[in-house]
Amino acid sequence: MELYQHFRKEEHSFVDQVLEWKEMVSRRYAPKLTDFLDPREQQIVQSIVGGAEEVRVFFFGGTPFVERKRAFLAPPYIEPEEGDYGIVLFAVRYPAKFVSLEHRDVLGSLMSLGLRRGKFGDILVQDGKIQFFTAAEVADYVRLHVKTIGKAPVALELLPLTAAMPFAETWQEETVVVSSLRLDAVLAQAFRLAREKARALVESGLVKVNWKVVDKPDFVCGPGDVLSARGFGRCKLFSVEGPTKKERWLVRIGRQK
Repeated sequence: MELYQHFRKEEHSFVDQVLEWKEMVSRRYAPKLTDFLDPREQQIVQSIVGGAEEVRVFFFGGTPFVERKRAFLAPPYIEPEEGDYGIVLFAVRYPAKFVSLEHRDVLGSLMSLGLRRGKFGDILVQDGKIQFFTAAEVADYVRLHVKTIGKAPVALELLPLTAAMPFAETWQEETVVVSSLRLDAVLAQAFRLAREKARALVESGLVKVNWKVVDKPDFVCGPGDVLSARGFGRCKLFSVEGPTKKERWLVRIGRQK
């Protein structure tokens, strides 16, 4: 099918799911609310559904600046309101004077509940304050069972979505030369690592491309890809500006501040 040529092989199963959502909304003439989607999944949904006349798609994650958002697919006559997205905001109350908690601590505790990652939106950590978004259908379960994060006792406080902490994503951009567009080569240049070190990180399952673990060093990166390596942060390949005379690649890359 010609549609699939626009997506990587590992994305085809998600493409199939989006096609099912689209067909279901069109056939039943009723809306479909998804779990939280990462930015790449949102792009796929938009590209498949965005141009359709019989189905429209909207995205919301609790506040405009977040990455992870729920998609609302609907017939043309429906305009979703904020409440239709079923999103709840929790603040984490804990003894911040005595304990330091990070994003990974919060995510680890949430995932230990046995729920899919898609039931949780962004986790906001700033100046010792922690908030996170979750799907309304699991909010009571989450509130009941999250009593500790790491070794710290915590309490979850329900907040209005308007109380979400503001967060601005910034990137430090530069143009660099890489030997190839392989994942290990781009990663090594972005984080100033030896190529062997970058390859080891990938093969150990510590690297994600577009929020999915990729363990093959020869994976070919492309414009728009977001890479993250555990312990080193996140970078984004903004553009590939073409090969040099020595058959290397000139790319515009950014590291998250």
